[in-house]
Amino acid sequence: MRGGSPVATRPEEVFGEDLLTVAARVREGLDAESAASGEALPGRESEATAEAGTGRAAREERAAVLRAGVRGLERLAAGRPDGLDGLAADESFGVQAIVLLEGRPAIPVRDRDFAARPGAWAALEEQRAGIRASVARVGRVEVAGHAELDWLGTGFLVSPFAVMTSRRVAAEFVRADGEGGFTFRPGMGARLDTAEELGAPAADGAFACDVTEVIGIHPDVDLALLRVSPAGGSADLPAPLAVSADAPPDLVGRPVYLIGYPAADGRRDEPAAMRRLFADVYGGKRLQPGRATALLPDGNGGFTMTHDCSTLGGNGGSPVIDLADHRVLGLHVGGRFGSANVAVPLFELAEDPLLERAEVNWV
Repeated sequence: MRGGSPVATRPEEVFGEDLLTVAARVREGLDAESAASGEALPGRESEATAEAGTGRAAREERAAVLRAGVRGLERLAAGRPDGLDGLAADESFGVQAIVLLEGRPAIPVRDRDFAARPGAWAALEEQRAGIRASVARVGRVEVAGHAELDWLGTGFLVSPFAVMTSRRVAAEFVRADGEGGFTFRPGMGARLDTAEELGAPAADGAFACDVTEVIGIHPDVDLALLRVSPAGGSADLPAPLAVSADAPPDLVGRPVYLIGYPAADGRRDEPAAMRRLFADVYGGKRLQPGRATALLPDGNGGFTMTHDCSTLGGNGGSPVIDLADHRVLGLHVGGRFGSANVAVPLFELAEDPLLERAEVNWV
């Protein structure tokens, strides 16, 4: 294979359906888009509304990639023995694009809800209520006083007063206080905004909470806990997400989903692929389903969990949530677009003193 997503080397497993069926569905969406003169993205009218700022050039480029992918799927369905490596370069990339858009999508969230999906992720509809409850408890970590950035990543509520995010997110506005604890960097502050959806007006604070204290940054894993309170006299915080105190016996291959704020990051990701697949629309809340792929020793006596959801830089701090029962299995901390994604398996920390101090909602 010519690089890209390892998921795309097995499209039949990703989709769980005949590749010709997938190809026909994508072609139908492209034809509908063409008939509407580019007013809608392939087969996703409600998502097109969410992505109203998408540039025409990006939409046209993505359509060309998908049409090449349709040709590639049809050739694979005809039984090419050498798989993706036997396709033309544009067809191979197009198949990978369809896998990531259809098999591992990044679905825009609007009004704390999401558009129904055909095919591989039709099962999301059965779990809509649980997913919507999760969406309300995940937010964008925004910062004041930073020289370059106004938001940093993702965080989520894990107790009546605490938000969890990655250490790398918190490090942008937090420093050691010299007494074994942590404090804000001079002139800086932070908050968690659970709105910030694609195409939505600027949040009014009704869905935000202020970071008031640094509970702690974990010494061994990429994890931080922050004390929060409702912003601007708004209502009480939502009940926290349930965090799994034990590993599912069938973790590998288990359907999961992330909620977060994927962002363009030319330092780590693949700009051309990002532009095609995310249509130049970043920073808004998305639902990103996939599967847990492994639980591996981290070399320091602990474990790392991997997954294959489609993620980008702003997903740092996103929860990895079990689709079956909506418990948080892990904290997404990094990876590379179209490749491996790494998460802290939270069930390994069920008796950790820092998480006990934050009164994490273990279930």
